[in-house]
Amino acid sequence: MRRKSNSRDLCAHFALIAVPFASLADAPPERLSIGRAATAAELARWDIDVGPDGAGLPTGSATARDGQPVFGAKCAACHGEDGRRGRDKLAGDANDRDDKTIGSYWPYATTIFDYVRRAMPPAAPGSLTDGETFALTAYLLFLNGLIEADEVIDATTLPRVEMPARDRFVADDRRGGNEVR
Repeated sequence: MRRKSNSRDLCAHFALIAVPFASLADAPPERLSIGRAATAAELARWDIDVGPDGAGLPTGSATARDGQPVFGAKCAACHGEDGRRGRDKLAGDANDRDDKTIGSYWPYATTIFDYVRRAMPPAAPGSLTDGETFALTAYLLFLNGLIEADEVIDATTLPRVEMPARDRFVADDRRGGNEVR
């Protein structure tokens, strides 16, 4: 025989359902008691971005000749001795838009430095010194015919390198929010 439910039973059922959700309405704790604030030294290790205008480039300098042995030791396994291996091809004809190489696709020489310093080599990203990064950047620019082998690359000269693909990119001039251009 089925029992007829009354309003007291309905209230009890509702309470069982509503109680877990009531705690969700409470404000979250101000502190979760996990982790800690990063120190200034820890933040400085990550604050290494380099912009298209060269802002953020460190001191140091190098030439493509300096970069060739570094490339051979740390990059050639993936990119080939001349930077032209398969899918990981870095060097090529600046006019060949089918191959996305530094010379045909990259808009700013300064961001080559930024990318190499942050992401290379894949097994140890961030392990290159600033000097090695300048040397590799110079070597990559040389492989793409954009600088001479003895041309010095530093925080002053690197932003001046004109990349062939620069005009193929549109500057992001959004001011924030959901703005559509």
